[in-house]
Amino acid sequence: MREFKKNQKAITHYLTRTITPQFKTKQNETKESIFSKKQRKEMLRSLQLYSSSKTILALRLSPIFIILFSLITYNGCFVKARIFIYAGCSQEKYDPNSPYEANRNSLLASVVSSSSQTAYNSFVIGNGTSTPPEANIYGLYQCRGDLQTTDCSRCIESVVNQIGLVCPYCYGASLQLEGCYVRYEHIDFLGKLDTSLRYKKCSTHVNNDVEFYKRRDDVLADLQTAIGFKVSSSGLVEGFAQCLADLSPTDCTTCLAESVANLKNLCGSSAAADVFLAQCYARYWASGYYDYSDSSNEDQVGKTVAIIVGVLAAVAVLIVFLSICRRVMD
Repeated sequence: MREFKKNQKAITHYLTRTITPQFKTKQNETKESIFSKKQRKEMLRSLQLYSSSKTILALRLSPIFIILFSLITYNGCFVKARIFIYAGCSQEKYDPNSPYEANRNSLLASVVSSSSQTAYNSFVIGNGTSTPPEANIYGLYQCRGDLQTTDCSRCIESVVNQIGLVCPYCYGASLQLEGCYVRYEHIDFLGKLDTSLRYKKCSTHVNNDVEFYKRRDDVLADLQTAIGFKVSSSGLVEGFAQCLADLSPTDCTTCLAESVANLKNLCGSSAAADVFLAQCYARYWASGYYDYSDSSNEDQVGKTVAIIVGVLAAVAVLIVFLSICRRVMD
């Protein structure tokens, strides 16, 4: 209000010293003086209304532009840091408000809390005499080995927020994002080797490039020796691999060998490829091919989640924007 009065005085001063003399003439001073006075009053009123309207409009609309800018900026960072890879859901369902759901919620809360301290942890809830067998739950989470603790925690929070939407009321669920992974089951899977294929992605092929094949094979051979997380490169070919930390070193080697074999058998001469097994993964890419598309194996679940999240965000922003516009118009 103080700023508005200051603007009003400035407009009055401007009209008095600048506009008024333009309407005065020596030939008909009385007539023009009357006209100038009316003109000044009318113009002053118009400018006041225009100024106050614009001021109020700017004050009301500025928060929505800040919100929109923040959403766009954050969403861009979010998509790059936490890209959806795959999800798996059991067919067996639990009842809402059941003991298993309570234990599941407790496990996921522990996952989020622990991820702010360490990149891997496993949990067992139930499995006691006071807990009914159907309420037992086993779970783990793991972040990619090169993620900072803060990024790991944010990634895990994103998984936990999504996993119940992707696998509602499922006794078992797993969700892999670009930088982290969460899994829980009704039965004990911890430390038990599982090399079943969960996801593959292959780029376009490289034809008759002997040097590329040699470099790729060098990288894949090096990745097979990983214990935990490992990065490797040879010339313009790079790659990394990781086992879940619940595996023994021997089982990790076995899992990575299977993953590398799948890379060669399923993706052949691709310039870039990913293979995720149940407990490990291996990836390689030629320089410039890391962000590649896979027309032969598109992940429909990932697309569905992305579309749902995008539509909900757009609808929410539109509702807020229209609400503010309506108030401005009233």
